[in-house]
Amino acid sequence: MPYIDRFAADAERAFAFMPAAQGAQNWPMGAASLSALVGVEDLPLGDASVDRVLIIHALEFAESPEAMLSEVWRVLAPGGRIVIVAPHRRGVWARFEHTPFGSGRPWSRGQLTRLLRGAMFTPSAWAEALLFPPFRRRSLLGFAAPLERLGRDLWPLFAGVVVIEATKQLYRGVPVTSTARERRRVVKPVLVPAGAGAGAGARREA
Repeated sequence: MPYIDRFAADAERAFAFMPAAQGAQNWPMGAASLSALVGVEDLPLGDASVDRVLIIHALEFAESPEAMLSEVWRVLAPGGRIVIVAPHRRGVWARFEHTPFGSGRPWSRGQLTRLLRGAMFTPSAWAEALLFPPFRRRSLLGFAAPLERLGRDLWPLFAGVVVIEATKQLYRGVPVTSTARERRRVVKPVLVPAGAGAGAGARREA
């Protein structure tokens, strides 16, 4: 919600969806709620109904990231953009449980690129953040800003999170029948006289 607070004023509509496994929080405070508890693979939105999607604290917990991004592709309008904020695999923040990014699956740039391209998105911009250590003491937070600037020059590979923006591609391949479904044996019904028992049907098939 802190992210949406910055951009909601410039949007026609803004709402927050929260994965069912994590629970939901009312937003905005003191007004009609614009948040909802959803399944990340079944969003309650129409096809091509939104222009921007921000994913944070969600991709690292998704059981199927591919299915999640496929659903995002569905609800995005043509040319719509997605912004993902994910814990960085090389970062320090993903290694400590007391941080907001200390749970779930961390990602590298290469992994996110392949994931997005596989879901028919074109990556267009990258950024890193949280280049200062995850301090436990509030008194040390005063050093966060200078360390963040220093980290961009000296250790950008160890950023706590990676941010990627991608654009929806307009054309997707037609889904094919899954291998498991193709191999499924189609059993034709066999007429068995009443009272013959289950074994009669088996002998008839043989």
